[in-house]
Amino acid sequence: MYNASDLRKGLKIQIDGNPFIVTDFEFSKPGKGQALYRCKMRNMISGNQFTQTYRSNDKFEKADLEERKMQYLYNQENDYYFMDIESYEQIFITKEQLGGNINFLIDNMELQVLLFGGKPIDVSLPIFVNLVVTKADPWAKGDTSGTDTKPVTVETGYVLQVPPFVEEGEKIQIDTRTGQYVTRVKE
Repeated sequence: MYNASDLRKGLKIQIDGNPFIVTDFEFSKPGKGQALYRCKMRNMISGNQFTQTYRSNDKFEKADLEERKMQYLYNQENDYYFMDIESYEQIFITKEQLGGNINFLIDNMELQVLLFGGKPIDVSLPIFVNLVVTKADPWAKGDTSGTDTKPVTVETGYVLQVPPFVEEGEKIQIDTRTGQYVTRVKE
């Protein structure tokens, strides 16, 4: 059990049977009375956010969360299938649950899957992924139209801006937190 004084940004708690993560936290102690803890929280299943104020005597359950190392296998329509590396058990996560993470999933990628009550709710991608550029417009030397970047499409279908020297067929490194180009990968 957590007390209201234990609340911090990033803490995962359970309220009414649902897991929540504290996304913002503010403490205030008025002249008289109890301390107040104003929290902005996000439901880890639905993604809904709300702000709530708690008093110092409020208590919270620890969220029943588990992380397992899994391997991405394939997708079938809106379902993305993963395999537990130890037990070989397969699970699927919907496209809606994965959100923007689908832009960086490649076959046989190992990642951490977050489970709540045995059901998958989120994935933790590696910070950097290497993807092959499948479509890139050629760069004309001397083209000084004011932009130092051009759009390219990578093997997952994700489109991003890269420097003009990146060509089709090259492998580039992308930061999964921001979705931005980092560098070319030499093989």
